[in-house]
This record gives sequence, structure tokens and C-alpha cells, in this order.
Amino acid sequence: MRHVVPVLTVVLAIVVIWYAAAVGLNRAWIYDQAARAGVEPATGMALVVETWNQERPVLPAPHQVVTELVKSTFGMAPTSKRSLVYHGWITLSATLLGFAMGTAMGILLAVGIIHNRAMDMSVMPWAIASQTIPILAIAPMIIVVLNSVGLQGLVPKAIISAYLSFFPVVVGMVKGLRSPDQMQLDLLQTYFASRSEVFWKLRLPSSMPYLFTSLKVGMAASLVGAIVGELPTGAVAGLGARLLSGSYYGQTVQIWAALFAAAVVAAGMVMLIGMVERGTLKRMGMAR
Repeated sequence: MRHVVPVLTVVLAIVVIWYAAAVGLNRAWIYDQAARAGVEPATGMALVVETWNQERPVLPAPHQVVTELVKSTFGMAPTSKRSLVYHGWITLSATLLGFAMGTAMGILLAVGIIHNRAMDMSVMPWAIASQTIPILAIAPMIIVVLNSVGLQGLVPKAIISAYLSFFPVVVGMVKGLRSPDQMQLDLLQTYFASRSEVFWKLRLPSSMPYLFTSLKVGMAASLVGAIVGELPTGAVAGLGARLLSGSYYGQTVQIWAALFAAAVVAAGMVMLIGMVERGTLKRMGMAR
């Protein structure tokens, strides 16, 4: 209960603020419609109810988003092109591929950085600089270049996803691989351990907590990259395509449902990484 009550309190506060904001943002449309019809607009609780149940509100009420989310997830066949399960799987497949690519690249770069002074001085500044480029600016460039060489569909989105996910892994792994103190390194030197033995028996095990923390951040970034990768391609499938179609036709409830679906997918993946983390660290004797 010590952990549940604070979370529920924050959620309740967000819901209350959300409902209040829906009234403030949606009532302008009611006033406008009343003025066009030459009638008095609703007041009091009647006004509040109308603002919470508009077909195309500026800000959907929480219950509208939940209803659309449930209907699009459980009320349709998973293979239906109106189902969030279908769109979620399209985005998740690009996310997982990009996450795997970004993680592998991040780990390899981190290993090179700690073992090579030149890479440390050159690669890390470039990795940091790469994250200053807005992904919305670089995504169309990546799509166009890859299309010109015949790469379409899943791979371009995965590359954009990997672009966002590799950086947290690089930073976390470099920190983790450098986490052993000098006394531990000196001890292995007295045993005449080679650089590879120091890496496998000391640096890599010590980096595991840092790696899993980085993977959680990288997974969330990877999902964002996959969604962004769907926007400039005019995709017809995926959560990014769902957001685009909702914005084209003013379906704000659909947009918010797709956003919540993306959040649920990201939370599920992060929880899965957390489960693997607990099992791995417990097996290594680094957690209870």
C-alpha cells in the first residue's frame, strides 16, 4: 500500500485536472453552436456533460479515451485495420528491430571507447552531437536515402528507431564498464589477467546494472523513433499512421487512444526488461 497509494493519488489528481481542462477547452464549441442556432447555451452541469461527450472535442475526456481504447483493442479482430492491436504490432516490430540494432551498436561502441583512447576522444563527442539533431528533421532524409536504394517498409523505421536508442546504451555501458575501482583492477593485474579476462570477469559483470537501466531508456526512445519513422512515409499501418489519420480527419479521440496505446506498449516492454534485469542480477548475486 505504501507504493500504491502515492501512485493512485497522482493518477486521481491528473484525472481531475484533465476533466477540468476538457470543460475549459471544449465549451467554446458549445457557445459557438448555440450562437449559430440563436439559442442560449447550456449552463451548469448540463454544460459540463456536453463538454465531456463531444464527438470531436479539442480535448477528449478520460472516459472517451478509455472507451475508444477498449473498443479499438478488444472490440475488433486483431487483424482488422481499425484495431490498435494490428497497428501496435506494426510499430512494435519496427521498435524491437531498431532496439536490437541500437543496443548492439551501443555496446560495441562502448567496448571500443573504454579500450581505445582515440575512440574515446572521437566517437563519444560525435555520439553526443548526433543527439542534438532533431529526429523530425533527419527522419525524412533517412527515408528518402533508403528508398533510393530500394529499402522500404520495416528497415527504415528500424534504423530511425536505432538512431534514438543507441545513445543511452553507449552512455550507460561506458559508465558501467568504467565502474570497477582501481583496487579491483590492481587485484586482477596481480593475477596477470589479460585485458579480455578483465573485461569478461570484472568490467562486464559490473556494467550489468547500468546496462539494464540504459535498456529501459533505450526501449522508450526506440518506440518514439518507430512512430516518428512512420510519419513522413505516409504509412497506412502503425501507431504513427493512426495518429496521422486521426489528425487528418479531426478524430482527437482516436489520436489520444493511439497515444495511450503507445504508452502501454512502452510500459510493457520496460516492465519486461525489468523482469529480465531482476532475474539476471539475482542470478549474478547482485540483487536479492
